[in-house]
Amino acid sequence: MAKLNVKPTRMELLNLKKRVKSAVRGHKLLKDKQDGLMKTFMEIIQEAKGTRREIEASLGGAFKNFMQASSMMMPEILESALLYPSAKVDLSVTTKNVMSCVVPYFKLEQEGDILNYGYLQTSGELDMALAAFQKVFPLMIKLAEIEKQAERLAAELETTRRRVNALEHKLIPDLKETVKFIQMKLAETERSTVVSVMRVKAMIEAQAAA
Repeated sequence: MAKLNVKPTRMELLNLKKRVKSAVRGHKLLKDKQDGLMKTFMEIIQEAKGTRREIEASLGGAFKNFMQASSMMMPEILESALLYPSAKVDLSVTTKNVMSCVVPYFKLEQEGDILNYGYLQTSGELDMALAAFQKVFPLMIKLAEIEKQAERLAAELETTRRRVNALEHKLIPDLKETVKFIQMKLAETERSTVVSVMRVKAMIEAQAAA
């Protein structure tokens, strides 16, 4: 704690008391915001873990089928089959304010079929692999959305945490220490004034008696 450099006057005392009330109220609001951000952040992290496990399981099977198809098909036939896909995707981004933190939301629209080749010279493993890739792609976009939201929330959470700590461990203790100091100074001045008045009164009474 450190005393602020202010004059020990009643006006300063009133101003500091108002600042203490504002700081305490602000600390409570920021603490509530921090708790809310932490709750939302943990929910997003859990969702990200589940989505990532689902993606990894789907990609594992898809890559296995693709490797089998690659070993069974001639390279030029495989390249020709993948050269002109008819599937199209459109990705748009919107934002939402979550406790003063702007987080993104992705919207994916898919058109067409990724299987755009003849089946005579291609293998069934290639069909299964490409179908799995097409199915898992929206999950990958969803995971990117979740991780970006977690990144934004983590940054806002860290900023809020620093502000809470600054108020709790620095500003509020300093203000209270200064208020205490001014109150002591004013009490000391008041006692000195009372003593001086009593002395003057005693002198006047002594002169009157003489």
